[in-house]
Amino acid sequence: MTSFEVITMGRVGVDLYPLQTRTRLPDVETFGKFLGGSPTNVAVAAARHGRRVALITRTGADPFGEYVHRALGEFDVDDRWVTAVPELPTPVTFCEIFPPDDFPIYFYRYPKAPDLEIRPEELDLDAIGSAGVFWFTGTGLCELPSRAAHLAALTARGRAPNTIFDLDYRPMFWAGRQDARDAYELALPYATVAVGNLDECLTAVGESEPHAAAEALLARGVRLAVVKQGPKGVLARTADEVVEVPPVEVEVVNGLGAGDAFGGALCHGLLAGWPLARVVRFANVAGAIVASRLACSAAMPTTAEVEELLARSDWPGPAED
Repeated sequence: MTSFEVITMGRVGVDLYPLQTRTRLPDVETFGKFLGGSPTNVAVAAARHGRRVALITRTGADPFGEYVHRALGEFDVDDRWVTAVPELPTPVTFCEIFPPDDFPIYFYRYPKAPDLEIRPEELDLDAIGSAGVFWFTGTGLCELPSRAAHLAALTARGRAPNTIFDLDYRPMFWAGRQDARDAYELALPYATVAVGNLDECLTAVGESEPHAAAEALLARGVRLAVVKQGPKGVLARTADEVVEVPPVEVEVVNGLGAGDAFGGALCHGLLAGWPLARVVRFANVAGAIVASRLACSAAMPTTAEVEELLARSDWPGPAED
């Protein structure tokens, strides 16, 4: 059995992003096609740092599904657990780009996204249990059988280190915030790391003040809580350590993939065993780089690109290990 350093699970699709910025979709004439879906992007980001990565998801049996497999291969992400659901189309996602902070996003996942048809009996639980990092998202909990499959995967992990819960709250996938919170409560007991922005923390634990949110996540057994605060930077807390990292100044082109770049870099830093401050600084810079680019998956930086910008940053202390 191939041993993977990172396995991600959940959403996949094709991003159709306008090549004209500051233009509403009715007026856009040209689009670029990119691999998309948050856990898919995280997989690509981790692979860019040289990690052995696999993705668990499902596509349609259609040309866009074929494109997903081809793109994963080009990004060195193993696709053995990417299977087709013949009766459902591969999702597509459109966005509008109004930098620096307005990026409306439109998901076309009808009648149901095939990535929500991941089934418990199809999982390689031994591989999931032995992976160095298992990354899953809140969206994967929004419907059955995907929710059952996620809980089966988490049970197989047995709260192993680096079981990372990307809180990833997308209101359009839920009947309401309380429904999401109820599902999150099922998954939180298995997570050792939780990552989310302030609104996602509010969904998960009912707190949106950064330190209170981190404390609430730790109280639920998470060993590392990472709270992203947008223009105020990132807060990371463990039981005995607090790290606050300021934002990186870049010219924002498209902010949609920044969190996924952060996630892939976080996986890399945790696997490397770096001190927490270095892990969060590295991830923060990776996210900033992608925010300065148009695409998500194709924009994920290499380790060398992150290190170069990190070395030029004005944070105190050395960038090296």
